[in-house]
Amino acid sequence: MKNKKIIMTGGSGRFAKVFKKINQKEKIFYPSKKNLDINNINSVRKYIKKIKPDYLIHCAALSRPMNIHEKNINKSISTNIIGTANIVKICSQEKIKLIYFSTNYVYPGKKGNYKESDPVLPINNYAISKLGGECAVQMYKNSLILRICMTEKPFVHKKAFKDVRMNFMFHEELAENLLKLINLKGIINIGGPTQTVFKFAKKTNKKTIKISAKKMFGKNFPLNQSMNISKYTKFIKSKL
Repeated sequence: MKNKKIIMTGGSGRFAKVFKKINQKEKIFYPSKKNLDINNINSVRKYIKKIKPDYLIHCAALSRPMNIHEKNINKSISTNIIGTANIVKICSQEKIKLIYFSTNYVYPGKKGNYKESDPVLPINNYAISKLGGECAVQMYKNSLILRICMTEKPFVHKKAFKDVRMNFMFHEELAENLLKLINLKGIINIGGPTQTVFKFAKKTNKKTIKISAKKMFGKNFPLNQSMNISKYTKFIKSKL
């Protein structure tokens, strides 16, 4: 990535902090909300025109707590849908490659092993808001959508589902590999090996308590949210 300038929105977020440590030699800008407010298209335009980046990695989003997307849909829509649309508009005008962080939750979560080409059916309001962002990004062909399943290391929650299968990976793994991906286009599923959330959590937090999603939420809860990550793993191996 020599001599290439990159902007990463959400520069003070959890992933950006890890990414910054791992990629210190790269020319990457991490604007605060004061410098680049995705809810204000003039702010987006002003900052991007000032930096003139080659790439923009769009991580800024409203995520936790998950129930905020049920309680405050205005904030969810403004940040994850309209904010992303603002980013897409300016990137398309300035011809900047856009990389968008989406989520595995856009898939229905019933059968598992979802491929990038499979139909989507978001499982909650957070996923709906991220898919709303995807709709804007897909209109701009010079873009890459990453449907990601990742979390902090060590696993932060005290409890984990023993009956929900996913592809969790830690921030560190994607931080190490992200720059290898940014010249790709389209959609890529990103995550680790398929396993239960409890099995993943137990590796870094031995005190994690086993709980059942089926028992808590009923049989209709999406218990197999796993993705087919062969596209991602094949590409990363080719870069080794």
